[in-house]
Amino acid sequence: MRIGLFLAYWPWFTPEEQSELAILADRLGLDSVWISEAWGQDAVSVLGSLSAQTERVRIGSGLMQIPARQPTATAMAAVTLDVLSKGRFNLGLGLSGPQVSEGWYGVAFDKPVTRTREYVEIVRKAMAGDKLEFNGDFWTIPLPEDQGMGLGRPLRMLARPVQERIPIYLGAIGPRAVEQVGEIADGWLPFMYSPENPDILGEPLLRGAEKAGRTIDDIDIAAVIPVAVADTVEAAREATKPWIVFYLGAMGAKAKNFYVDLADLYGHGESARACQEAFLAGDRLGAAAKLSDELIDICTISTTPDLLDGRIAAYEPIGVNEIVAIPCGDAETKDRTVRALAAARA
Repeated sequence: MRIGLFLAYWPWFTPEEQSELAILADRLGLDSVWISEAWGQDAVSVLGSLSAQTERVRIGSGLMQIPARQPTATAMAAVTLDVLSKGRFNLGLGLSGPQVSEGWYGVAFDKPVTRTREYVEIVRKAMAGDKLEFNGDFWTIPLPEDQGMGLGRPLRMLARPVQERIPIYLGAIGPRAVEQVGEIADGWLPFMYSPENPDILGEPLLRGAEKAGRTIDDIDIAAVIPVAVADTVEAAREATKPWIVFYLGAMGAKAKNFYVDLADLYGHGESARACQEAFLAGDRLGAAAKLSDELIDICTISTTPDLLDGRIAAYEPIGVNEIVAIPCGDAETKDRTVRALAAARA
C-alpha cells in the first residue's frame, strides 16, 4: 500500500511545516504530498513551491476547488505544475460545499453532479491539447456571438504536460457524487472512508464504475485519514480530534453537512450531531468532548507504534490503494507520525 501526506492549508500547517514535511516525505520514501485549499491559502502556489523543493515524491491538489477557477484556468495550472514537477502531479478536484461555494466564491451550489462532470470534461480536453469546444449547462466555450463580441474561436493550450495523461481525482462522499467518481474519475479522495462500514461509500462507487463499464480496479482510491502516532491511543485520539471537530462543525451547515450525515449512517449520529451543535455554538473544546472513541477510531488512525501496521492493513481489503495521512498533533507528534508512516511503508 502506498502512503502519502495531506498537508492541507494554513493554519493547520504553517508554510514552514508544509515545506519541512514535504521534504521529509521525499527523503523517507513516502509516495505523495497533497495540498488543499479552503478560504485562505490557495493550493496552486504552495504546490509550485513544493515542486521545486522535492525530487521524487508525487505532488497533488487535494483539492483544488471547482468554484474557484474556470476549468481552463485549472487545466493551465495542472499542466504548469506537471511541467515544474517533471511529471509528478495529480489533479484533485472538488466542489467544496454550499457555504464555501456561495459564501466565499459567490457561485450557486446547484446541480453539483452535472457541474463536476462538465468541469472534468473541459479540463481533460484542455490538458489533452484538443482544440477546445464545449456546449453544456454551465459552460459554453467559445462564448456564443450573442453573448460577447463574437470574436471567440476554439483555442488549443500552448503548454503540454510531461505525463501523457494527468490523473484526475475527485473528492466526494455524497452517494450520487461517489457514483460519478466511479464513472469518470481516475482516482477518489474520500474522507471518513471506514473499514468497518465500507459498503456505505463503496456500493455507489462500484455502481458508477459498472455503469461506465469499469471495475473498482480502474479507480485509484487514496483515502484521506487523520493520523497520529503517540505513546498511548488516548493521546493519539486527542491529537486527531481537532480534524474531526472541524469537518463535523465547520464543513457545512447544521442542516446540510455531508460528514455529519455519513457519521449518522455509520451509527454514530448522536455523537456527530452533539459535536456539531457545540462547535456551532462556539464551544470547540466542548465539541471535542462530544466525540466518542468509536467515532474517532472510524474516522482516524489514532494509534501507538506497535499497532500502526494493523491499522493501516485494515484499509487494504476495502480497496484503498493509498493512505493519504494528515499528520496530527504538535510539531513533535507530526514528525514522529511521518517517520512511523515511512517505516511502515518501508
